[in-house]
Amino acid sequence: MIKMLGRAAAPLAAALCVTAAVCAQAPAAMPQTPMTQQQINEEMLKELKAIHQLLERLTQPEAAAPPATARLADLKGFALGRADAPLTIVEFTDLQCPFCRQYLLTTFPELKRNWIDTGRLRYLSRDFPLDVHAQAMNAARAARCSGEQGKFWDMRFTLLSNAQLLSPAFITRTGADLKLDAKAFAECAASHKYDDEITADQSAGTKIGVSGTPTFVLGRTAGATVEGPMIVGAAPYALFDAKLKELLAK
Repeated sequence: MIKMLGRAAAPLAAALCVTAAVCAQAPAAMPQTPMTQQQINEEMLKELKAIHQLLERLTQPEAAAPPATARLADLKGFALGRADAPLTIVEFTDLQCPFCRQYLLTTFPELKRNWIDTGRLRYLSRDFPLDVHAQAMNAARAARCSGEQGKFWDMRFTLLSNAQLLSPAFITRTGADLKLDAKAFAECAASHKYDDEITADQSAGTKIGVSGTPTFVLGRTAGATVEGPMIVGAAPYALFDAKLKELLAK
């Protein structure tokens, strides 16, 4: 039975951070910062807990696969690319998720170079911090607070690229590296002024079936609405490229 569940869990755990605290470490090939023995022990305990919860979820008959398509409305906020680009991607992300980091470091550069920078794709970010990640909510707040000083994407990319290092001190240091107004940033990041917006992102994601990160909705741009296929997990660039070409051809 355990072997069967292990096989069923492997594809899910290989590319996705899941809401119910199911989030494995990034692949061994990813750069890792040396850890103390205490940190290693803590990570092992987290992994054992995550595996246990995953096995429990897999034995629940009501668990369902995410829908193949979704529709999102009232799109606004920080975006990359041309507002009139023919295609749109909305990413639901947790800034402490190792698989969101993997996607950012492996897939996103090609996506940006070939689709966003060429004017064919508008790219929006939606926050979906998971309870299992202690710094995910703080990171989401920090990114939005950085946006007040024109550095939303700089903060987001830096925090996500270093998801394994996130801490209040690291977030503060990143703000300093980005030359943010330290006082304004600290006051904003320590507040809850953006919590309602972050919660609204989570609610919108949950409504369309998002249960883990990263999750994407792709579609033709139609003002403040996008409707089309969903991609779940840190998928390779080839999958995004194929889906986008299919949408563009319609």
